[in-house]
Amino acid sequence: MPDLPTPQDATEAALFSEGWDAVLSYADLCTSGSLTAHQLANEAFALGMREVRAAASTHVRGAGRRTGRLPTIPALLTAVRDTAAGWEADGQGHRLDPDLRLWLNSGNAARFSGPPLQRPVALRGLRDMQEDDASLLWLAEVEALPLPTVARRLGLDPATVADELDQVRTLFRDRCHRAHLDTPLDPECRSYARLLDAVTRSAAADAPEDLSRHLATCVRCAEAAACLRLHGGGLPAALAGGVVGWGGLAYLERRRRAAEVRLGAPASDPDAGDPADEAGGGRVLRRGLLAAAVLLSALALGVSLMPFGGSGDETVAAHQNRRPVVGPDVPSAVPHTTHASPRTATPTVTPSATTTSATPERKKPDPEPRGASSATHHPRRSTAPATPEAAACRVAYDVTDQWPDGFQATVSVTTDRALTGWQVAWSFRDGQQVGQMWDATGRQDGSRVTASAADYNKVVAAHGTLSFGFIGSLRNGNRAPYDFTLDGAPCTAG
Repeated sequence: MPDLPTPQDATEAALFSEGWDAVLSYADLCTSGSLTAHQLANEAFALGMREVRAAASTHVRGAGRRTGRLPTIPALLTAVRDTAAGWEADGQGHRLDPDLRLWLNSGNAARFSGPPLQRPVALRGLRDMQEDDASLLWLAEVEALPLPTVARRLGLDPATVADELDQVRTLFRDRCHRAHLDTPLDPECRSYARLLDAVTRSAAADAPEDLSRHLATCVRCAEAAACLRLHGGGLPAALAGGVVGWGGLAYLERRRRAAEVRLGAPASDPDAGDPADEAGGGRVLRRGLLAAAVLLSALALGVSLMPFGGSGDETVAAHQNRRPVVGPDVPSAVPHTTHASPRTATPTVTPSATTTSATPERKKPDPEPRGASSATHHPRRSTAPATPEAAACRVAYDVTDQWPDGFQATVSVTTDRALTGWQVAWSFRDGQQVGQMWDATGRQDGSRVTASAADYNKVVAAHGTLSFGFIGSLRNGNRAPYDFTLDGAPCTAG
């Protein structure tokens, strides 16, 4: 029996308990034998633990985890995929499944590590959520854990966890809709975007024939439809395929079977994995699962590729189109991003925050922070320098993603007084230039940037928080900006 990773402290022990069976299950799909699966899983798990520690050292932990980071299990599965890509690049590809090798050398793999706005909508939507919300969605939908088990693992109230899951599903849909609109779309896809949003809101709505034909031929819009339509049972497949990539649907089926085994064995620990399956005993079915991946993919996206129908009393709701807006003095082009090596994934770039009045995050009964999670990139957090006098606002500036010639950042400002309109300003140190901005209108004069409220988020309650994000370009570095003000008054560190 191959050796298992030995946790060095409580953080690693918690990470092992939560994610090892998932890592081994996916590694088994990616390799050609049980021993090789354990070797891949060990390397990937070590990579995941290093990234957790690096991410923890760059984040100031609060009551709720920040956006931009995947929850534990999908982050560890990403580490498996990145480690497999490293094997292929280092001449060890013969140890991997042949179908995985073909995928790693195709354009499909490049989507998960290339320009952020080109990555799958499900991946961008999950990253754009608070980490605690994303964990709840993943554990319930993909890992198929019973809700009481999910509540216990995340420290939630079992009596309300089902309602919270419904809220999180809706939140995920909203994030995916925005990610789809922010994707560089051709004119035909753009013309169908609002109709797709309306049709997927109701189980009773039928898709027009032309939209159905479009979804049958456009992969990106079909992926978006699978994420936007919460009814019909396609959400788990959309998450698994969009976040994990190759083998995601086969992995989903494995986790379903493991959950059934757990539920059918009264003496088993509900948090434990399926030892026979996860240790490689289920390899007899592995090839069958991989062979069925294409069929499962078609079934998972069937909601998108066939006319929408069903029963229900919901009405089709019009959704506000919140595309990123750019001020008159700000270049509208998104900075060019370079494709990363398959070995190194870069967090997705998606608009990640709105004001509390526009898209409120759900409220949890237990806001106590939980264990850290893996992140591929290590976002940096900095805050505005404190002023000698007590200020009426506190600001937090987070770089949530960075690539050679650009970056994405989020600005969050908590105000002690109520606002009916606002302007947040700051100065850059290294000649950074703001390109695309969402949830605010940007204007830049030299190093000074001013962000003004959008129509839908100008009202902020006293002690409330406003947030907006932007994509910027780099020239001589990316040190944190300074001299943050809210309506001309200086802000302190949040």
